[in-house]
Amino acid sequence: MSVKLLTWEEAVQWLINQPDKQELVRQCYYDEPLQLSAERFSNSEEWLAVKNLLKKYIPGQVLDLGAGRGISSYAFAKSKCLVTALEPDPSPIVGSQAIQSLFNSTNLPIQIVQEYGEILPFPENSFDIVYGRAVLHHACDLKQFCKEAARVLKPGGIFIATREHVISQKEDLPKFLDSHPLHFLYGGENAYRVQEYKQAIKAAELKLEKVLASYESVINYAPITQKEFESAIVSVLSYILGKKLATGLAANITVQQLAGWYKSRISNVPGRLYTFLAVKY
Repeated sequence: MSVKLLTWEEAVQWLINQPDKQELVRQCYYDEPLQLSAERFSNSEEWLAVKNLLKKYIPGQVLDLGAGRGISSYAFAKSKCLVTALEPDPSPIVGSQAIQSLFNSTNLPIQIVQEYGEILPFPENSFDIVYGRAVLHHACDLKQFCKEAARVLKPGGIFIATREHVISQKEDLPKFLDSHPLHFLYGGENAYRVQEYKQAIKAAELKLEKVLASYESVINYAPITQKEFESAIVSVLSYILGKKLATGLAANITVQQLAGWYKSRISNVPGRLYTFLAVKY
């Protein structure tokens, strides 16, 4: 017997209604009021790390792909960017109506376009930044999605896709889907191999500048904080070097980068998160 799947809005509403899932709701920025949730994201270590990567391009014209309820659009707009939020879902909880209510209450400039990423209704060379947070793995056609992102990007502009679900091999996909807290309700999750993301980006004639693996940036490992990640390094090194020396080493940026690189290489968890940056030449 087939089970009727919920919409994305219904699945998120179910999550919001679960008393034991409130920490996850907060981590996903689904909590209310929306303006406070968006403000919290704009002050998060994740966003500050994204902003640092994009510092040469901010302020600028930004296309926020799959903008959801608008938390990233809000953060870009607060940074003086001209923002276009692309979101096909009209939902007042997780879609374009939520974005509209957010920007009505904040008076930040925003253009909202209700459309899918595979066919963007914008001229070529329109944006300095094309950004997507956890969006590429939802694409119906990954290569076409990236080609459209490249088409509307200005020469010299940057494409950034953050927190994309990754699997090591196709056989890992069912494991990830079974572990996802909402997939069983709405059936819309997906993940690709790192090579598939790279191929799609390169096929769009974008130059891939950086691939950040799971623990190489707080962009991916949030809501774990940088301080918590540093404490984890201390715990590991203390067994070998003692607490005092381990604490000193763990505060070193190079040691943190090496630890992030190593932990990312040994992690094989289906659905782990990666970030991709590419430039249009």
